[in-house]
Amino acid sequence: PPEPPSVQWTRRLIIVAFWVVVACLGLPYWLWTTSTYRAHLPLEVMESWSEGRACSMHFPMYIRLSVHGWSDSMEAELITQVQRRWDAVPETYPLDFRLAFGHYNDSELQRDWSMTVTVKTEPGVQPQAKLQPMSRSLDLLYGYGRSEELRLDALGSFIAEEIRNVFKDERETLSYMLGNSPFAGDQEVLLSTEARADLEARVTRAFSYASTYHLTFSLFTSGASPSTWDIDAALERYMNPLIRALSNISHFTVDTQVQLHASISPSIAGPQFDATTRDWKLQKTDLSGFVNSAEWPLSPSIGSGPTINFVLYVPAPDHSPLVLAETGGTSWLIPQWGGVQILNLGSKQSDQLTIGNLEPIMLTFANQLTSLIGLPPSPPSLALRISSLTRERATSLIISASSTLGALARLTLKLTSIAIPNTVAKSVEDTIFHLEQACKDIHVGDFQCALENARIANDQAERAFFEPSMVGQVYFPDEHKVAVYVPLLGPLAVPMVMAALKEIR
Repeated sequence: PPEPPSVQWTRRLIIVAFWVVVACLGLPYWLWTTSTYRAHLPLEVMESWSEGRACSMHFPMYIRLSVHGWSDSMEAELITQVQRRWDAVPETYPLDFRLAFGHYNDSELQRDWSMTVTVKTEPGVQPQAKLQPMSRSLDLLYGYGRSEELRLDALGSFIAEEIRNVFKDERETLSYMLGNSPFAGDQEVLLSTEARADLEARVTRAFSYASTYHLTFSLFTSGASPSTWDIDAALERYMNPLIRALSNISHFTVDTQVQLHASISPSIAGPQFDATTRDWKLQKTDLSGFVNSAEWPLSPSIGSGPTINFVLYVPAPDHSPLVLAETGGTSWLIPQWGGVQILNLGSKQSDQLTIGNLEPIMLTFANQLTSLIGLPPSPPSLALRISSLTRERATSLIISASSTLGALARLTLKLTSIAIPNTVAKSVEDTIFHLEQACKDIHVGDFQCALENARIANDQAERAFFEPSMVGQVYFPDEHKVAVYVPLLGPLAVPMVMAALKEIR
């Protein structure tokens, strides 16, 4: 029999009620519980840094010039002559030399100036240049004929050439670093094949920058002696001065250890006896596997920073002297790991290594440490090399942080469903702020502050990019969502859709 109108309207109200609950309660609740929060990110600024448009990487080098016995007007004229020589050969990118004149003391020099040039003129002597090994001071002695006047243009050429030679390697290093990044801009970086190969080898050999390094000094002996060593006194005399000089760039922690009856790694063929030279020789192919990682207690990392290992190995008397087959030396460097030194005591083995035994070893370890942290090999002045390393590290950190910002911006645009928490936005904001501060510090020549700001910027950029809540959703495919929702919504949607279509029909 036909349904009465009241029954039809009741059924329609029931169907409408289901759809109202779904549309007004279920759908909003589903959107609210499944939506991803995306904090606002300054994508244009991030892309600007990644493309090298936000900062011009030019390094002002403030050089103070002083000439004994000269007036200020003559010094000013000499500075003009030096500047003309630099302008005639514009190859100092990215270094920007700026000269000043006047008198100063050593404390002002170390605090405010990249280098000082002290010129002394005497008749009848050959031009000489001497760079002080422990300070940023270049002493020049310029001679002229007794019967002729001092030519300022010739002296200016001599000064300009000597200063350019001091910073030649640093200019090439910074040019190489910027040339492989967008920060080079329109500047053309020209390096010889030999210079490029040396720079690549230096980068490959050194550790990446870290705010803290851990140094481990290990004594491994093949027998029961020597069992002790005066390592504390040796470190204080030979290593700590270098560590203190490098403390403005990175912090260092130190520990020592001794292991007796330490055998060479079984993975290598072992030393071969040479009857001609009466010594035992290690082949070049054995050097990389010499360290017995399975039995020697060498931790790969202690704390937050990387560990640099320095191993002193004392072979048994019947395998001494032990040398390298190719060079006859007793030490070698393992890139991005540490250094190894062999001490051949022979029949003179005792229970203790004195500070006299350790002196050449500590000097070798100090030289290896400078290579492993990337300290430039030139100029001869340690203070200038440390200043150069400060600029290089600041540059590398700025490039790294900018590249990370660009990668985060591209990831945000590509994966529109990925969540962006407020912590990421705060880290990006801090990164941009410290990058801007580092850029300003570079432009005024405050490279130590530039390094600190660049380090913070790089840490914040990596913290934003590797945010745990984001990393878990980077590889979240849409197929997974379909597999979850279809079995749940299918049985609910089919009866409701079919009932609505039937009632409409």
